[in-house]
Amino acid sequence: MREFQRQYDTALYTRLSISRNKNEILELSLKGQILEKPKDAIKVPYILEFLGLPDENSYSENELEQKLIDKLEHFLLELGTGFTFVARQNRISFDDKHFKIDLVFYNRILKCFVLIDLKIGELKHQDIGQMQMYVNYYDREVRLSDENKTIGIILCQDKSEAVVEYTLPENNEQIFASKYSTVLPSKEKLKQLIEG
Repeated sequence: MREFQRQYDTALYTRLSISRNKNEILELSLKGQILEKPKDAIKVPYILEFLGLPDENSYSENELEQKLIDKLEHFLLELGTGFTFVARQNRISFDDKHFKIDLVFYNRILKCFVLIDLKIGELKHQDIGQMQMYVNYYDREVRLSDENKTIGIILCQDKSEAVVEYTLPENNEQIFASKYSTVLPSKEKLKQLIEG
């Protein structure tokens, strides 16, 4: 019963119906979360219904970020195993230019920093380039020699798989784009996903 409750609480069946890789989700349900490589830490999609935001674009990235910080414990549970909070709006500077990384976490199991950039609407190739810059900076200026390479996650409401594929190098193991939803899908939407 405890395992069923864990799967229910993590919206396993919703993830299974939405996911393109149902075998990986089923394996997750049987073994729990096993982190061997950066990709193992990324969920598809992230379900952020605990924020209480509407399922539309009537909120800003700043409002989304504030809600995540307000509900940090819930967000850490949604991220998965081993995540610890490091910073919000982490400022990095070079060449008299300043940038702010929305959220910075550290994963104790993967032994690496995890940078999160929040995007309202559809992911653009510029967003991926920006995250690549953040990851490169962290790898060169912040990461210690005994830590693994930094991971970047761009949370967006929608994304084109082709834009992600052609913007990132073929052997990418550091930058990930994952959709999020602020509400669980309706029964009708779940039925469409399962049947389609």
